[in-house]
This record gives sequence, C-alpha cells and structure tokens, in this order.
Amino acid sequence: MSLPKWFFVVLFSLLMLLATLWIGCPNAFGTSLSAQQAGSQDPPPPPPAPPVKTQDPVTQPPTPPPTPAPQAAPAPSHDPTAAELSRVETPGSAVTRLFELQEYEVRSSAEAMPAEKWDYRPAANYFKNEKPEYGPAQVRTFAEQVKHVACSNFAFSDELDGTKPPEACDKGGPNPAKTRTELLTYLRDSFAALKKSLGAITEENLYDPIEGPYAAPNTRLGLAEVCIWHAADHYGQMTIYLRENNIVPPTSRPDPPKLQDKY
Repeated sequence: MSLPKWFFVVLFSLLMLLATLWIGCPNAFGTSLSAQQAGSQDPPPPPPAPPVKTQDPVTQPPTPPPTPAPQAAPAPSHDPTAAELSRVETPGSAVTRLFELQEYEVRSSAEAMPAEKWDYRPAANYFKNEKPEYGPAQVRTFAEQVKHVACSNFAFSDELDGTKPPEACDKGGPNPAKTRTELLTYLRDSFAALKKSLGAITEENLYDPIEGPYAAPNTRLGLAEVCIWHAADHYGQMTIYLRENNIVPPTSRPDPPKLQDKY
C-alpha cells in the first residue's frame, strides 16, 4: 500500500521546522542536554578555602638583665684615732708609720726631678779641695743624694737584722746604679727593706744593742730614730735642689702625686 502524497509533504515540513529551530536556537538544546547530564552526576565539591594569612610574630625586644641591687658605698678612709692606734700599736708599727712619711717625701722628690737635672750640684766647684773625714769633698749632686740615701737605708736595715752592711755609703757605696731609672729602683727597694726591719721591732728587742759602722754603737730603738732623722735630713736638701730648678716639691703641691711602683 503506498502512502498518500500529502503525508510526505507534512513530514517534509516538520523536518524543515526542526532544522530551523536547531540553527536559530542551538543553546536551548545544549542547555537542556547539559541540565539533564548535570542532574545525573553528584554535585561538585566546594572550592577549597583560601589559605589564611598568618601575621609574622612580633619580635619582642630582649629582656634586659636584672638591675643589681645597689651596694653600700665603702666607708671613707680616715686616719686612725689615738684610741684605735692604742689597741693595735707596737713599737715597730709606730716607727714604721712615721718612717713611711719620710719615704714619700724622699721618693716623690726623686721622681719629680727630670733626668737632665740629676747631675745638678749646688755651688759647683766649691769645696772641691776639701778633705772631709766623712762624705764627699763637694756638695753632692742630686743623683748622689739619692744614691747615698738608698745605700744608707740598706746599711741600717742590715745592722738592725744583724748582717754586714754595705761599705762607704758616705761616698756612694758599692751598688752600680747610675741612671735615673736604676737609682729610683734602688731607692724604692731600700725603703722596702728598711721598713721590714723597722716593723720587726718589738717590746722585747726594743733595747737590744746594735753594732756596726753606721750610727753605732746604739740600741735598736736608737737606730730606728736615726733612720727617720737621716731620711728627713736629706729630704730637706733635695727640696732645695728642686726649688733651685723651679720645681715645686710634691709635698708642697695642692694635689700630691702617688708614688710610682715601676720605673
């Protein structure tokens, strides 16, 4: 049985209509298809959360060290009172305490004189023809004053200790010290030796007999007095040497300098 002609005309018209719709609205079909496909799948996972930005930790300043507790200031030094001295004084400490004052006067004067002035001799060429029984013919130079005091200190120390003293201290003695540095060291060491010998004086040996070529015969106490007198005598001469060279002795200055330990 053959189909009528009108059937083919209607079919052809429907196909043309579908083709026209497809060409003019392709998204409608694509959207419908996509919706059907999307409906058949699981929903996509949510997007990852953006990373949380963390701030850099604030750098804290270093903790300062703990402040030490304030300490009490040392008590100012003061000369001992008579009562304080009486509790600890010995014959040796009493003599040494006074002798240390002479040590400062003599040594500080020696340190104050410049090296180029150590050959200074007051009244040069006077008395050079004299022939004294003791000491040099002429007035001593400043260097000779220092050397004589140093030699005498060692001699007195030896006599107090019962040993043989150096010879001819009135002429300078046997020590080879010659330069300013050598003589200052010699002088420093002589005071140290004699202070040790004076400090050994006790109530028991205070009047022991002392024999020797210097300030003897004597007792231990009597020789100790000579030690102080002798240093003071030559300090008086050394101050004149300084003044004649326009140098103020350290003990006359408003702020006396400390003694040097090394030269």
